[in-house]
Amino acid sequence: MNFTKLATLGVQGLQAYQPGKPIEELEREYGIKNVIKLASNENPLPTSSLVQEAIQIQNIARYPDGNGFILKQALAEKYGVDKNMITLGNGSNDLLELITRAFVTPAHNVIFSQHAFAVYPIVTQAVGARAIITPAKNWGHDLTAMQAAISDETKLIFIANPNNPTGTWINKTQLKTFLDAVPERILIVIDEAYFEYASENPDYPNSLTWLSNYPNLIVTRTFSKAYGLAGLRVGYSISHPEIADILNRVRQPFNVNSIALAAATAALNDTNYLKKSVALNQAGMQQLTQAFEQMGFSYIPSLGNFIAVEVGNGATTYENLLRQGIIVRPIGGIYQMPKHLRVSIGLASENEAFIQAMQRKSPSD
Repeated sequence: MNFTKLATLGVQGLQAYQPGKPIEELEREYGIKNVIKLASNENPLPTSSLVQEAIQIQNIARYPDGNGFILKQALAEKYGVDKNMITLGNGSNDLLELITRAFVTPAHNVIFSQHAFAVYPIVTQAVGARAIITPAKNWGHDLTAMQAAISDETKLIFIANPNNPTGTWINKTQLKTFLDAVPERILIVIDEAYFEYASENPDYPNSLTWLSNYPNLIVTRTFSKAYGLAGLRVGYSISHPEIADILNRVRQPFNVNSIALAAATAALNDTNYLKKSVALNQAGMQQLTQAFEQMGFSYIPSLGNFIAVEVGNGATTYENLLRQGIIVRPIGGIYQMPKHLRVSIGLASENEAFIQAMQRKSPSD
């Protein structure tokens, strides 16, 4: 029996998502200790003390609140939206899949940019829809090309702002002009996973402020990055109440567990931790970019907690760094950036260890 043939056509051709290499795996492979991981855009700070206190008092013998009332209430108060506009997910990736599964069929197409987040083509192909991938412009989204790609079959547009893995971003004027031009029948997902880092830039748009003007807009965010909860997987979308209602119909019961709900609620209220995370990221970004300039490496300016740097042969440099106990992310393959590596911003000491390893390689190698 060929079980692959039993899968849907979209799933048959899928390749599984490849996460960053775990520290434990590298230690087993090379017998290395004190490995530094700068591969998965995680927050390098320890979890907030408020979060640690919150998760210790959860009764995990009981099911979580399937509606996530307390977390939704906290999000609604923070952002000035109605609770009925919020959908919770097992990370924001969960929301990206829910949106696609709820609204897109094999008769539709989905538009996203070259070099955009790997989940977009995965969820599009999984439902059997056609992916329209527009060429990037200066490594980022070309909104003019995306607008030109719209057809009668277009149902959904994904925009990552800032984008992973390039770190590129779209300013307020550009994005609003695009939203004005897209027909209301087409859903537009603005993926703001790195919002807390990017919002320090005065020209970076807060898409939530436009929800009342664009009912076809869906904004997704996560607690995995600046809030330091990557291991618990909590994300959310904010949208028109009717869209949120549809998403909650297909959302799995109890898709966010009790510990994650409590942790996210506590994290949302820990403004000191968030400020410290953003400040650390800004300092680390400056530390890396200055080093790249001194070493002669080109990089793509980023508003995330990561940066893509051109190293010549990304796969070779990645392997060399692994042997030195440093894990970064090669972005050839689905991202089509074989000359680059994506490097997450770490603690100052972790960044320095990476810099020293890179100093053993010149751009001409």
